[in-house]
Amino acid sequence: MLPNRSVPVNTLLPHVKYRDLPAAIDWLAATFGFVEHFRYGSPVSGAQVRLGDAWLMLSAGGAGYRNPAELGFGTQMLSIFTEDVEAHYARTKASGAKIVEALHETEYGELQYGVQDPEGHRWVFSRHARDVDPAEWGAIVTHPLHP
Repeated sequence: MLPNRSVPVNTLLPHVKYRDLPAAIDWLAATFGFVEHFRYGSPVSGAQVRLGDAWLMLSAGGAGYRNPAELGFGTQMLSIFTEDVEAHYARTKASGAKIVEALHETEYGELQYGVQDPEGHRWVFSRHARDVDPAEWGAIVTHPLHP
């Protein structure tokens, strides 16, 4: 695939909308440690941020936009993998962010926690804790990764 420095990820680039984009950029940096790569528009209408190898596009919600907090529900969660999830959890918790799932190890081998940002978007930060066969916790594998 041809590289593109404006879109440095090749598998998935989530887009998340915010009512107050500048405040969201600041909060994501201060709370989660995201680093801003670029922003555009005047006033700011978009930005690209990253945490390790996880890249996101952020944009300002336009006329009629309602964030998950205003709607009273969300439709997705974003999972971000970070090697030192314990320190990340401690940082996020110390910031006063709304923790919706305490740090714990799942039956499928992830050490993770869940958090909600000020506009109601849900996030999961995770690290692989152990290698677990999906059948061990009750999943039915419909397409094996390795024959």
